[in-house]
Amino acid sequence: MTSKLAVLAAAVLAAGAVHAQTQGVSKTEIVLGSIQDLSGPIAGFGKQVRSGMMLRIDEANEQGGVHGRKIRLQVEDSGYDPKKAVLAAQKLVNQDKIFAMVAHIGTPTNNAAMPVQFEKNVINFYPVTAAREMYEPLHKLKWAAGSSYYDQMRTTLPRLVKEKGAKKVCIIYQDDDFGSDVLKGVEAGLQSMNMQLAEKTSYKRGATDFSSQVARMKAANCDMVAMGTIIRETIGTIAESRKTGFSPVFVGTSASYTDLIHKLGGKAMDGLYATHTVQHPYLDEAAPQIRFWATKYKTKFNEDPTTFSVYGYNAMDVFISAAQKAGPNLTTDGFVKAMETMKTQADMFGAPALAFSPTKHYGSDLSRLSQIQDGRWKVVVDYGQ
Repeated sequence: MTSKLAVLAAAVLAAGAVHAQTQGVSKTEIVLGSIQDLSGPIAGFGKQVRSGMMLRIDEANEQGGVHGRKIRLQVEDSGYDPKKAVLAAQKLVNQDKIFAMVAHIGTPTNNAAMPVQFEKNVINFYPVTAAREMYEPLHKLKWAAGSSYYDQMRTTLPRLVKEKGAKKVCIIYQDDDFGSDVLKGVEAGLQSMNMQLAEKTSYKRGATDFSSQVARMKAANCDMVAMGTIIRETIGTIAESRKTGFSPVFVGTSASYTDLIHKLGGKAMDGLYATHTVQHPYLDEAAPQIRFWATKYKTKFNEDPTTFSVYGYNAMDVFISAAQKAGPNLTTDGFVKAMETMKTQADMFGAPALAFSPTKHYGSDLSRLSQIQDGRWKVVVDYGQ
């Protein structure tokens, strides 16, 4: 009898040790972190991502949480500055003791923060950036949703060049990790057609004047411009081009697929193409289930949801599914194993079905192409077309 008690006591101690080693997991809650731009050039995106995450967390907590644990989210502001992102990551990892970083926005900020996380075995889950560094090189703590900026441009640009009969392709891109990934995708796409860039020009993160970049592309007689740009850089480049009579075909990535482009840029933005997966939820033409979801969102945050609200919501939705699948004894290794066999269905927002494996830590390489027509995004090439 004594030996049986000793074995039982050892098992209890071992179970306690597992929990002690799993940062951010207690009997009652799972602590998650997220770094958003709440004050910088893409604050419009960051606030929407945070709101989408909170909506899904509230839904889960109202239903009892994940195996009885409520989710608590700690959000820090990076201002889209890699140095601030490192400080934010240090706080979340070392002080708040988060289990995982979820939906961190921005390529340069993620690249800066990940080493801080990985030192403490903290997962980087579904970052809101489509840079390949979010899942390459393969790392057990890196998990991303899908189609990279590189693949978006590599596959889409040749099709658009042929369709439009473009002879000279230029690129304007942000001078950082994000812009570099777009540039490489454009170069790969053109190389597949035995073409080269006629002009490439860059800008520093946070820039507001794009007149010199537009002048260079106009002087090169470019009839198509690939854009490694986000919100104000997209608007600024196109507005300056219209003003100077420069009228190429403009094509951006999912980073510029947002309703803020046509809301802030107005009629001048008509004609812009952008790659994407999730579709912006225009509520007057949305399906009933999306309108129901949007009503909950607006009731909580007093504004209509956007594409980036969906990114935040979906990131949390997949995290919750994986944590449920990992079982009641949630550990980092258990979560990783759950993700290695994780599959999702195509959802109501237009995201494709996703499938992960031990050697594939991104869900899909598919994307769609939309164009701004009469002040709103319209899908012109869907998955598989």
